[in-house]
Parts: sequence; structure tokens; C-alpha cells
Amino acid sequence: MPSSESAPLTPEILFERPLVPDPALGPYRRRDYLQLPDQPRTELIRGRLYACPSLTTSHQLAVATLRTHFEPIEAAGGLAFTLPLDVHLADHSVVQPDGIVVSAARLEIVRDWVEGIPDLLVEVVSPESGRTDRLEKLMLYAGCGIPEYWIVDLDLLVIDCLVNDSGRYVLCPPTDGRYRSLRLPEIQLDVLEFWRDLERQLDRLRGPRAATSA
Repeated sequence: MPSSESAPLTPEILFERPLVPDPALGPYRRRDYLQLPDQPRTELIRGRLYACPSLTTSHQLAVATLRTHFEPIEAAGGLAFTLPLDVHLADHSVVQPDGIVVSAARLEIVRDWVEGIPDLLVEVVSPESGRTDRLEKLMLYAGCGIPEYWIVDLDLLVIDCLVNDSGRYVLCPPTDGRYRSLRLPEIQLDVLEFWRDLERQLDRLRGPRAATSA
């Protein structure tokens, strides 16, 4: 771990995700993360710095579509964020999930960033982030006590809704096509309607492209 009395640190930002998560903590901590420039956008995961991949239009539209399903939690006094926002989970881990939901009972963790454990985190899988979302972040979120974790896979058209059970995640399948959050009863996700909404959004983009290429 770098010492505050050591020479100025030049952090190593990793652009390649590891095939297998390293069980040992890396050398960097929150103070190192806070000294980084804004670009490239970076996350600190178990003491290692990872550059965040650029977001595609389908990725951003998926996040925007999910955002509408979080409106009931805001009506109940909670907050939902889908813009890049730091979540400080531990001294060795600061992440920027695609979706963050904080219930009204836990608003004290919301400052200029989120300091602590949100009720729900969402990651939309990209080709570059898939291993991180399904391995490193899954292990991190489970170990830190994130109650619910959703993984949205745009290639497989699957949403894995995971519930924390004593430090490990258990898949909670939808009932009659609708996922009902165990922790946040205000949130109900009609899975088929979500994919239909996203497809309609994507069709709006495909239309002008098709007309231009004709």
C-alpha cells in the first residue's frame, strides 16, 4: 500500500480486465483514486484501477429505459441515479455503477457522491466490462453487503436480478414475467416490457440510418 511519505505515485490504470479476479487487494486506495484526472473515467476495484469503457448508444438507452422503472422509489422519498456517480464502498473500492438506488431510509449516505451501501446497484454489461461485472464486481458487491444487484446483458437479452444472501448472491427469477424487488417493494420490473421499450428506442435510431443508406 502506498505511503503518504513515499515519492509521488504514478498509478497504473488497467485497460484489460483479468480473466480471473485476484483474491489479494491491489496497492491503490481511495486517496490515490481522488488524485486521478477526470479522463479516462476510472474505477477503483479492490485496490486496482480500471479504465471504464466508452458507453455505446444501446448501453445508454438501456440505462435510460431502466431509469423509468425507478420512478416509484423517488415518489416514495428515495433517490435513483443513472449518471456516472462515485459510490465509495470501501477504502479499496470506488465504483461508478450504471444504476444506483437509495431508499428514503438510507438517504444519509448521499453526499456529493454515495458514501456507503446503496439498496440496489445495476450494471449494463458491455463486451469490455463483462468479466468485471460478472466476476470482480459481483464478488465486491456481495462482500460489501449490497442487498440487490442487477446485471443487464444486452446481447443475451437477460436481466439477472440477484439478492444478497449472507454474502453471496442468489438469483431471484421473475414471477409471471415481472420482477418484484424484495427490498424495495415500490420497484417492479416487467422484463418483457423493458426489452420492448428498449427495442422501440433503438428502432428510432435505426430508422434515420436506414433512410440515409437507402
